[in-house]
Amino acid sequence: MTDATENGLSKGWQHRRGEPSLSDVFRSIPVRNSGNWFRRALAFVGPGYLVSVGYMDPGNWATSIAGGASFGYTLLVVALMSNIMAIILQSLCARLAVASGRDLAQACRDAFSKPVSFVLWIFAEIAIIATDIAEVVGTAIGLNLLFGIPLELGVIITALDVFLVLLLQRFGFRYVEAFIVGLLAVIFACFFAQIALADPEWGAVIRGFAPTTEIVRNPDMLYLALGIIGATVMPHNLYLHSGIVQTRAFGKSDAEKRQALTFATVDSTVALMLALLVNASILILAAATFHKAGHVNVSDLTQAHGMLEPLVGSLLAPKLFAIALLCCGLSSTVTATLAGQIVMEGFLNFRLPAWLRRLITRMVAIVPAAGVTLYYGAEGTGMLLILSQVILAFQLPFAIVPLVMFTRDRAKMGALVAPLWLTAVSGVIGAIIIALNVKLLWDVATGL
Repeated sequence: MTDATENGLSKGWQHRRGEPSLSDVFRSIPVRNSGNWFRRALAFVGPGYLVSVGYMDPGNWATSIAGGASFGYTLLVVALMSNIMAIILQSLCARLAVASGRDLAQACRDAFSKPVSFVLWIFAEIAIIATDIAEVVGTAIGLNLLFGIPLELGVIITALDVFLVLLLQRFGFRYVEAFIVGLLAVIFACFFAQIALADPEWGAVIRGFAPTTEIVRNPDMLYLALGIIGATVMPHNLYLHSGIVQTRAFGKSDAEKRQALTFATVDSTVALMLALLVNASILILAAATFHKAGHVNVSDLTQAHGMLEPLVGSLLAPKLFAIALLCCGLSSTVTATLAGQIVMEGFLNFRLPAWLRRLITRMVAIVPAAGVTLYYGAEGTGMLLILSQVILAFQLPFAIVPLVMFTRDRAKMGALVAPLWLTAVSGVIGAIIIALNVKLLWDVATGL
C-alpha cells in the first residue's frame, strides 16, 4: 500500500484525507482478529446504540404523541418503515467508514468542490441545530416535570450539559457508550411499564403496522408522518455513525474490513430494532390513552404528562414519562455533541475544543427555544418540537444522496463497494423522502 493510499489519496477521491475526526478517540478501542466470534463482535457493540438515541429523542416524542393522539395506531406503519430506512442507511454509513476511512463529512469535502462542500456543511449544521432545539426543549420539560424547575430556567440549565460530555470523554469512549446504554435501559423500562398500565388494544396495534394510502391523501397525517421520518432517519446520525465506527482499531486488509463491516452492521441493526420498540411504544401509549379518550390534539409534552394520571389511573405513569423524557434529553446531548464535532472537523478540517463547539451550538439552539418558551409558554414547545423534526426531514436528501453516491463508487470503496441491490433500495428510500417533502410543500403552498 502506497503512502498516498494510506493518507486517503486514491483514484476515487479528489483530495487527500485530512486528520481523522474525533482524533482523540480514533482507533482507540482494540479489536480481536482471532478467537471466539462473540468476543470479536463484542468489540463493535456501542456505536449502534449511540445512533439509536437519535431515534427516540424528545422531538420524536412530540411527533409520535401527536400522531398517536390524532390518528390512533395508523401511523405505526410509518414508524416501522422509517426504522427499516434507518437500518439500511446506517449500514451504508458503516460501509463508507470501514471502506474509505472517512466519515460522511470528510467524504463530502474530499469528493466535491469547495462551494458544494460548503453548502452541504451549512445544511448539516442546520440539521444539528434543529436536533439541539429538540434536546433543549425536551430536557427543560423533563426538569420541569420532575423537579418543578421553570421552563425558562431549564432552557438555560441545558447549556451546562457540556460538562457531562467532557467528563465522559476524559474517561474514554467506552464510558460514553456505557453511559448511553444505561440511559437507554432506563427509557426501555419506563415505556414498557407505561404500556402495561395503558393496556392498549393489541389487535388494533397489529393493524396499525399495515400500510394505508390515507397517510398520503390526508395533509395533516402526512405532516406528522414526515415529522416521524425526520425524527427517525436523522441527518446528523448519518454523520455520527460514519465517524464513531472508526473508534474501533480494525485492520486494513479486505478480510479484516469485511469482518468489521459485518459486526458494525449487526450492532446498528440490533440497536435500531430496540429503538423501534421505544418509538412504537410512544405512539401506542398516546393512541391507547389520548386518542381513545377523544383527546386528538395532544402534542405538548407537558400536557401529555398531566393527562396520563387520570387516563391511566396511576400516579406512576406520569413519573415514568418524565424520567424517560429526561434520560432521552441527556443521551441526545452526548450524541449531538459528537455529531457536531464530526461535521465541523470533517467538512472544514477545522477543530475547536469540544466544550467550545458544544457551547456555540447550544447557544444557537437556546435562542429560539427560549423565545418560544417565553412568548408562548409550554403550549408552544410542542409545535417547536414537531417543526424541528420536519426541518430534519427536509435536510435528509442532502446527506442521503452523497452517501449513496459514494458507497456505489468502486473507485472510492474498493472491494467493499455497495452491491447493486443495496444501492437501488437506498436510492428508492431517498426518492420516497424527497417525494414526501415535495408533496408536503405543495400542500402548504396550496393551503390544503
